[in-house]
Amino acid sequence: MTTKKTNEQSGAKRKTRVRPSRQSAARAPLEVRIGQVLRNQRTAANLTLADVSAGAGISSAMLSRIENGAATASLDSLEKLCEALGIGMADLFHQTDEQKGSAQLIKQQDQVEVVRIGTKHGHTYKLLAYGRGPRKTFEPFFIEMDKKSRSYPRFSHPGTEFIYMLQGRVEYRFGEHTYVLEPGDAFTFSGHVVHGPERMLDEYAKFLSIIIYNE
Repeated sequence: MTTKKTNEQSGAKRKTRVRPSRQSAARAPLEVRIGQVLRNQRTAANLTLADVSAGAGISSAMLSRIENGAATASLDSLEKLCEALGIGMADLFHQTDEQKGSAQLIKQQDQVEVVRIGTKHGHTYKLLAYGRGPRKTFEPFFIEMDKKSRSYPRFSHPGTEFIYMLQGRVEYRFGEHTYVLEPGDAFTFSGHVVHGPERMLDEYAKFLSIIIYNE
């Protein structure tokens, strides 16, 4: 009976163990984030380690360790460092929280084809990122074309478009002008001007198209 009870208790303990979430595990420790902010503020003000350490009353070696996250500064030292840098303590801690961000990895097998104007003309579009939130900031596409297309669509949209040629040559229209795009070429233009492929110069063409929407 005793053994069974002990096993049940240990089992219960195992069940209550909570693993840290990916978000908390990926987040840098506070002292590291504070050090990054202090270093960014110092370099932005064009100050040396000696300049700031003299103003804060600590050694340059200690300041270097704090900036690298190898040492934790006391609140008194942080206050003096903020004074030497000309920022407030509230600004310091606010900027440590601003070091957040997001990342998105879409594996090749998860990249889906989307329908655009050129789809009915035989062009293939793959959307390389999915926007999160109420407003799109950009749209990246991987586009494939071939000479089987008998006609080419025209586009007009808000923002700025960037094209990077990967394979093949395409004559591309922008308003009243045409440009020959070859592998390695980068082409940037205003999206509201009518644009699109004019004609294929090779059998196949592949390129990246990124639309950046203005604020």
